[in-house]
Amino acid sequence: MATVMAATAAERAVLEEEFQWLLHDEVHAVLRQLQDILKEASYRFTLPGTGTEGPARQENFILGSSTTDQVKGVLTLQGDALSQADVNLKMPRNNQLLHFAFREDKQWKLQQIQDARNHVSQAIYLLANRDESYQFKTGAEVLKLMDAVMLQLTRARNRLTTPATLTLPEIASSGLTRMFAPALPADLLVNFYINLNKLCLTVYQLHPLQPSSTKNFRPSGGAVLHSPGAMFEWGAQRLEVSHVHKVECVIPWLNDALVFFTVSLQLCQQLKDKISVFSSYWSYRPF
Repeated sequence: MATVMAATAAERAVLEEEFQWLLHDEVHAVLRQLQDILKEASYRFTLPGTGTEGPARQENFILGSSTTDQVKGVLTLQGDALSQADVNLKMPRNNQLLHFAFREDKQWKLQQIQDARNHVSQAIYLLANRDESYQFKTGAEVLKLMDAVMLQLTRARNRLTTPATLTLPEIASSGLTRMFAPALPADLLVNFYINLNKLCLTVYQLHPLQPSSTKNFRPSGGAVLHSPGAMFEWGAQRLEVSHVHKVECVIPWLNDALVFFTVSLQLCQQLKDKISVFSSYWSYRPF
């Protein structure tokens, strides 16, 4: 029995030494790695023109679709804002070609990009608060930090991967329809959103429902992409979506950012797993 207890004590001493090395050395190594990765992610969002404090450069992207050529155009992205949108729409009923572009004094903020960038900045701030001189006392302290960082990274990723669901009246009242010159026809709605690494444009063509219509009016709820047949009420008029056109363009640096988020989340989880392995040896006291 004494031999077993001695072996257990020696074993625990080794584990305690390994755990202290983990707290004092490996944790900070992982934190440095996380900061380096997230700074790279942050640079993708700022995209400076000249120097780190310069204005975000303008990037042009061509809208395209593999299923339709009804909508074509070029979008100009400047950081988290669309500074220009130049769009051609071929009306399916009569093949009339419509052209509309942002007014020169207008920009459209992409809230998804802005929010994702803010979450990255918050994650970097959390990590920077634990510099090399900081000594972690317990594994629980490390777990708490990792959970806080992972929460910010998950929120950043979700803002890019999960577009907001909007009702058609919300799209109509968003202000986007009033940014174009010439003004959009009354029977058109447009919406921009981010989905993963793509910037998407949806154009809805509408037609009014006559008071004598025998259709059962059912207002549609919120959706990322509404389908033909969706109905809504705007002003004193009831409208129905007749055609939907969706085109998109790939934003390479958004893809980079998503990869950085995934790698960072994996690093955080790996560190949490290592801490948790030791917790099983000290389950009777805080570790």
